[in-house]
Amino acid sequence: MLHDALLRDAGGLAIDHGSASRSADWDEVQAFCRNVYMPYRVRPLVRLSRPDATMISARAGRLTMTRFSYGTGIHLDRFDPEAGNILVLNTLRGALDHQVDGGSIATGAGDSFVVDCSRTDYWLQGDPDHMQLNLTIPHAVMEETAERWFGFVPDDGLWTRRVRFGGPGSAWLSLLDYTARTLVQAGGAPSDTALARHIEEMLCVELLRQWAGAAGFPLQEGARCAAPGYVRRAEEIMEAEARDAPSIGEVAQRVGVSARTLSGGFHRFRGVSPRAFLAARRFDGFWRDLETLPPEETVTAIASAWGFSNFGALAGRYRDRFGESPSQTRKRATRGQLGFRFRTGSADG
Repeated sequence: MLHDALLRDAGGLAIDHGSASRSADWDEVQAFCRNVYMPYRVRPLVRLSRPDATMISARAGRLTMTRFSYGTGIHLDRFDPEAGNILVLNTLRGALDHQVDGGSIATGAGDSFVVDCSRTDYWLQGDPDHMQLNLTIPHAVMEETAERWFGFVPDDGLWTRRVRFGGPGSAWLSLLDYTARTLVQAGGAPSDTALARHIEEMLCVELLRQWAGAAGFPLQEGARCAAPGYVRRAEEIMEAEARDAPSIGEVAQRVGVSARTLSGGFHRFRGVSPRAFLAARRFDGFWRDLETLPPEETVTAIASAWGFSNFGALAGRYRDRFGESPSQTRKRATRGQLGFRFRTGSADG
């Protein structure tokens, strides 16, 4: 598993990445790393040594997967927090040593390590035999995923934790293997395709679970229940009445607090505003209707039923959230419904 990730296609044939996938030039290697990871400082463990780098990358939505090694021992530090990126370093062979609170921790073949370089300092040291299959994930993407799946955005109690997870035979490595094979078969997954968003979503959700589990962070019920009752009641109202889009002032009045208190509670315990929470629930409902309503219902009619009137802005925001336009969702869903009707009708006849 993963031994040939991004190197061979489904038929076992070697993929020609061209000469750019190998380099013995420090400037070329650093340019690649700045592009797929972020700016940082690199120092060889042996003075004046040259790299023998492997440099292969593939996009998965807004994420980047890289097969990478320096081909020599290195020490890396001064990762640029302004890049806003999370690194997931998955070791295929060799070993890395990672900075953690109070010292360092090693990862070997099959181990993974996650660090949010936008939230905490970090250094690592790799032996000459290291080979990595890494992920670069914008912090903002992880926040979006957490809010969508778990109903809140974790605070720095999670983001500042640098942890090792996974291991040989783990579900995480299986997911990485699936991702690598899918990207090779698809020739890469452009950021605006449904396949790309599907891969992105799977990786981010599983990473959140693995990260929180290793960090002892209550991602599921514990974190949600930590919020005051008025926040949870407001969530229930907005989830149940998203189509009618109650005003935040109305919701606050119904749960017995001021709009300012409600906003403060959401920002503190959910990491988003009440308005953003309601908007997300409305988009989720709109998406469900596009997927499930009968074929004769048009995108415009469904959008109007949800109170959306600026269809140009709607399409852009919908694409950002779901990786495709409303019409593409509707066309795919309608095609599936009509196919089911045809098959059922044929069987009855």
